[in-house]
Amino acid sequence: MSLPSEQSAFVTTQWSVVLRAAKPADSAAQSALESLSRRYWFPLYAFARRRVSEVHEAQDLTQEFFLRLLEKNLLAEASPERGRFRNFLLASLKNFLANEWDRATAQKRGGGRERLSLDWQAGESRLSLEPTHTDTPEREFERQWALTLLDVVIRRLQDEFVRAGKFQQFELLQETLAGNRVGFDYAAISAELQLSAAAARQAAHRLRKRYRELLREEVAQTVESPADVEDEISRLIEALAAR
Repeated sequence: MSLPSEQSAFVTTQWSVVLRAAKPADSAAQSALESLSRRYWFPLYAFARRRVSEVHEAQDLTQEFFLRLLEKNLLAEASPERGRFRNFLLASLKNFLANEWDRATAQKRGGGRERLSLDWQAGESRLSLEPTHTDTPEREFERQWALTLLDVVIRRLQDEFVRAGKFQQFELLQETLAGNRVGFDYAAISAELQLSAAAARQAAHRLRKRYRELLREEVAQTVESPADVEDEISRLIEALAAR
């Protein structure tokens, strides 16, 4: 079983579907928005946790925000001027926290509505591993967005290798994705994989190439057009390097 070749990610992306439709009756836009929200909820929660000291309060507010977002009460604010899903979500959450705080906390949130299934325990575990710092909530959001996106890409890459029956190869070569390949022991790796050192190097090259392809595909899902992809990647790299 071979790994997928590079795919065209720009014909229709999830965020472009949302931007073009933005209508309550549009099931494709609703599905795209819910998919993106489930994938990228954690950076919003990290932002709320920096703004709200009480854990359950932050969880309730984040849940309420997504309920309204998915009901299209906030989707009407989506426009090409917003450009990117990342920017739209953060601006919408800020507006929600500023204008809806009192009303949201004065009544039972989400009553009678299906709640988005979010892994709060895993989210808290991730936050507990973060070093103490003084970043603003906005900078923390940007950083967590970048980390979440990279995690999604790694998981997609791993899934591809598992389906191709190459999980061991992925496990042994994934360290080369970090960019620091100086001194990487290809001889030992090739012995474990029963490949020549040259073949192991070529496998690592293919791994990195596919990683870059998936990174572009994933970023493309959150921007309006292909022209925005490289700039968005640069911004995400800056967010990680800012620490």
